[in-house]
Amino acid sequence: MTNAPTTWALIPIKARGQGKTRLAGALSPCEREGLVEAMLAHVVGVAEGVVARVMLVGPERAGVGAGLERIGDAGGGLNAALEQALAEIAGRGDAPARLIFLPADLPCVSAAEIEKLAQLPPGTVGIAPDRHGRGTNALSLPLPEAAGWRFHFGSDSAALHRTAAEILGLNAVTITGPGLEKDIDEPGDLADAGHLFSLST
Repeated sequence: MTNAPTTWALIPIKARGQGKTRLAGALSPCEREGLVEAMLAHVVGVAEGVVARVMLVGPERAGVGAGLERIGDAGGGLNAALEQALAEIAGRGDAPARLIFLPADLPCVSAAEIEKLAQLPPGTVGIAPDRHGRGTNALSLPLPEAAGWRFHFGSDSAALHRTAAEILGLNAVTITGPGLEKDIDEPGDLADAGHLFSLST
């Protein structure tokens, strides 16, 4: 295993109280924060069992992930923050051969699914779509080939990320799995996080 290409994971986070605002009608602020922390703990824990290093991008926050290396967010939104972090990581002397971008709201993601993202061949981008097939729930980028990657998280990001791969002359493959598809955005998604978080009644 010592000769295997190095893979890192990068997880974007928000400041306390700013996560999952679309769930405000279903959860109190305290419940939302509890859910955010539980899901982040799950994603970090699973990723740490697969990749060589897990890093966060975003503001400082107490709790889960406090001991992980963090890249600050200079503002400008998620895509700008990820591009800044990618440039910083790709420019390091110990830069990994592959960098996986994982959201912090995948309560069902498994080690086997992250392994699929980590074990792609050189020059290949892995795109994990959401349950609707339009959004992107994870990206696996080869380095240094994808050091100039442009992120398009938002509407129809899966298609836009395939185009981004084409622009860089990279092969793009779709990586699917039940845990990768199930992010938590709307109240109807909460059942998928029930094993990590129980609503107070």
